[in-house]
Amino acid sequence: MFDKSCNKAVYKYLMNRLRDDGALHFSVIDPDPHKQSPDRAASMACLCEAAGSDAILVGGSTVTDQEFVSSTVEKIKAKTTLPVIIFPGGIPSISSKADAIFFMSMLNSRDPYFIVGQQALVSYPLKSSGLETISLAYLIIEPGATAGWVGNAKPLPRNDPKLTAAYALTAEMYGFQMLYLEAGSGANTIPASHVSYASEVLSIPIIAGGGINTKEDARLLVEAGADVIVMGTFIEKHVLKDEGESLKPIIREIKSAGSNKNPDHKYQVMSKQHMQG
Repeated sequence: MFDKSCNKAVYKYLMNRLRDDGALHFSVIDPDPHKQSPDRAASMACLCEAAGSDAILVGGSTVTDQEFVSSTVEKIKAKTTLPVIIFPGGIPSISSKADAIFFMSMLNSRDPYFIVGQQALVSYPLKSSGLETISLAYLIIEPGATAGWVGNAKPLPRNDPKLTAAYALTAEMYGFQMLYLEAGSGANTIPASHVSYASEVLSIPIIAGGGINTKEDARLLVEAGADVIVMGTFIEKHVLKDEGESLKPIIREIKSAGSNKNPDHKYQVMSKQHMQG
């Protein structure tokens, strides 16, 4: 159960759930007035929670209205008990109304602004807001789609998982708490080999997103070593139409694959990090 009263509440909640379940599911909701109202977004989040999702991420690559983001977050929090985490596409995506924010750096951007520039600009406001920050290294694999274009990424080649693993290991050595791998929202899923190579060298959780539409997609990535599966486009297309019924078997598959993971060194290290935090 998520208890926001404790220090580093969201990160501790996620680590506890990951330790217990082996794999998690995050639902992404884009706070875009052209896609859905705050009330509609809240209804989506409620259905995602009922389907078994573990957290709600609020954000998108082209968000421009900070006030609309805050309104969306408030409506979602009123309807769900899950932690609401800002998944920022830029400074306008940030809202202190959320429970936490992924303090995110796109490590393979060509532009330093997306690596550290905008992060420096919001560091003081975030500190004063009291919003919990979870450091997240973000890597874009080919083709990159909108997220890659907006972030001026140099997408990692699909045929070279060792290069992705090298960037992933660099992220851990820099001290990031989590790693996010994707090929761009709505694009093809990332090759499972990129997850497996990264998983072999990392002790921090790996989040995989982008283009995941079936339970087979999700299981393949969890079995390769992904700790969290993120879905956004699928949720926008289906959850309200079928009241979350199509999402339930995918999340069940994620949990099933997670339960088959062995408690190897990675999970021992993650548990130790959580206890120290």
